[in-house]
Amino acid sequence: MTTILERYRSLHPRSAQLHSEARGLFPDGVTHDTRRLLPFPLYVREAQGCRKWDVDGNEIIDYVMGHGALLLGHCHPDIVAAVREQVGRGTHYGACHELEVRWAQSVQRLIPSAQRLRFTSSGTEATHMALRLARAYTGKDRVVKLEGHFHGWHDNLIGTPTADDPVPRAPGVPRSTSRNLIVIPPNDAALLEPTLAADSDIAAVIVEPTGASWGTIPLAPGYLEALRDVTQRYGVALIFDEVITGFRVSPGGAQARYNVLPDLTCLAKVMCGGLPGGAVAGRADIMTLIEFRDDPEWNSSHRMAHPGTFNANPLSAAAGTTGLAIVAQGDVHRHADGMTRRLVEGMNRALEELRASGCAYALASIFHIALGQDYPRPRDGVEWPFEGGLLPSRMPPQLAMILKRALLNEGVDLMGGSGGFVSIAHGPADIDATISAFQAAVAQMQRERIIQ
Repeated sequence: MTTILERYRSLHPRSAQLHSEARGLFPDGVTHDTRRLLPFPLYVREAQGCRKWDVDGNEIIDYVMGHGALLLGHCHPDIVAAVREQVGRGTHYGACHELEVRWAQSVQRLIPSAQRLRFTSSGTEATHMALRLARAYTGKDRVVKLEGHFHGWHDNLIGTPTADDPVPRAPGVPRSTSRNLIVIPPNDAALLEPTLAADSDIAAVIVEPTGASWGTIPLAPGYLEALRDVTQRYGVALIFDEVITGFRVSPGGAQARYNVLPDLTCLAKVMCGGLPGGAVAGRADIMTLIEFRDDPEWNSSHRMAHPGTFNANPLSAAAGTTGLAIVAQGDVHRHADGMTRRLVEGMNRALEELRASGCAYALASIFHIALGQDYPRPRDGVEWPFEGGLLPSRMPPQLAMILKRALLNEGVDLMGGSGGFVSIAHGPADIDATISAFQAAVAQMQRERIIQ
């Protein structure tokens, strides 16, 4: 019997060769942590719609979708046309331009809390900026985040505490910086008030509003409402990290879906139509801290500076404005969410037929897979059932890596091996082919006794 690993090697010799070269250039031979895959990652040559082709000519149904940025699929013709036209006009003016105004208006029309906004060059920059704004506004230093929630890789929000040390640890981050970060478990609404009451120096609470790791571990119903209530009562800024959820879980993001408005919102990915960029949007009284005034003392001592060479660059503005105009129509979500439902229901049927432990679940067009444990499967729809307060756990990295390899052998690529993103380019035939590939991959994992 040919193993998953043996077949993977035989299907991707050119990727193996390129990775051999890359190992002499990049740490681990990759340029992003989640692109690491043993024994070597996939190298892609081109992409169109919901498919991509690797350097060995293999055709793959894609669910990485630009790490969640490509709600409209690869190379949407309207976005390609807008970017192509803008390239001929200029890629970087070093000046204000009309497209940045139109782009901001598009964001403001869709995101309910966006009274004012400022563009950045990435999602990590957006969360960094939101924290600084919150600290400047409140005059306080400390930040609360939820365990497992990811907000980029800058010093302020990276690291986790250990059992014997409440101060989060991360290599390269000064301990003095980490002392300003408080990490609490998610979904414990009763813990929110004592946390804020015990420390008068808390400036902000930041969350992924659908749960840790783009919703892999969902937030329980009512948790966001409780969080909004307690932060308002204690004068603490509430920050939604909607880098992934913004414009995807609804045209107005998670805040519109759940009708809970934060003070500040971090955006990127879908907002930029597949090109680099990000933004912080929120309350006008907080965002005005960036404004210059006719007051030298304010400008030198109180105003929050914010430069950025590629903020609102014309190419991203062209792609973002075009993409958000399509998102605003509403048909995008009906289609992508419907295809996600079809996918998750099919994956769960496959697991039942194989008598394999695990489940698939989703929110909007974001789906997750948990193998190796007996979980309740969604019965009425695709969302996690929250039966008895049970929460899913992340698949062990080794198991997720094997699933990713096994599915690549069948012509499907997952985001990190444990889920992915559906776009408007995915149709019924693509979904059905993915379900068949998933069933074949899981069956192979059973034959190799990787899972039961």
